[in-house]
Amino acid sequence: MSHTVLAELVANVLKVTAKAGDTVRPDDTLVILESMKMEIPVLAEVAGTVAELRVAEGEVVRDGDPIAVIDEK
Repeated sequence: MSHTVLAELVANVLKVTAKAGDTVRPDDTLVILESMKMEIPVLAEVAGTVAELRVAEGEVVRDGDPIAVIDEK
């Protein structure tokens, strides 16, 4: 089963800290967003393997945009 992590606000993708194939646990940082001079970590919500990252550094995400897909363990 896969789980999609979604953006919760409009922000710039400051840094991508995970890559496809990485094993993650809940609360591991996947991406760091920047909005209004604040850095906001986007965390894995489930344990599993990162199947796909759908953002790149420098892109802009909007509320509800997919950030990553995690294959749950």
